[in-house]
Amino acid sequence: MKNPKIEITKTEVLSDNWYTLRKITYNYQKKDGQWETQSREAYDRGNGATILLYNKNSKTVILTRQFRMPTYVNGNETGMLIEACAGLLDKDNAEECIRRETEEETGYKISAVQKLFEVYMSPGSVTEIVHFFAAEYTKDMKVNEGGGIADEQENIEVLEFDFEKAYAMIASAEIKDAKTIMLLQYAKINGLLN
Repeated sequence: MKNPKIEITKTEVLSDNWYTLRKITYNYQKKDGQWETQSREAYDRGNGATILLYNKNSKTVILTRQFRMPTYVNGNETGMLIEACAGLLDKDNAEECIRRETEEETGYKISAVQKLFEVYMSPGSVTEIVHFFAAEYTKDMKVNEGGGIADEQENIEVLEFDFEKAYAMIASAEIKDAKTIMLLQYAKINGLLN
């Protein structure tokens, strides 16, 4: 459904290097009925999926640690970030994507996956919708060491934390990744590990 108060008049590709950065010029009808021309840049990197792997018996969660250049240039001294497993959908649907990413990044081949919700993570500048999932894991689901795909220059460390420790790492600022914080808070609020 199109918004009758928006008329896109021009779309320019500013960069098509890693993903696509577009400048969009449009007319916007304000509350008083007057039209105003505005322009914004929108970064299109596709949509993604993320998952919290949790074990009810051991009260643990699986997270990852990897280098994130944007955080490094914005004050993260090491550039390393602890986060939930995640990836871009590419041509998969969200559930297929997160199953693939879970095995590639963490080494766990999960069975039952629960869709939690989906979110625009940075709607002021990025088009991406992230699909949030949760799944139980057990030690016998471990099929490889994980760590990501070398061809994609992934160098991912797989971490297992006591859930309460991971949750406390939000307050201590050891976990600063929005999707991970949201998943840990969802688990806490909904008693996933109880």
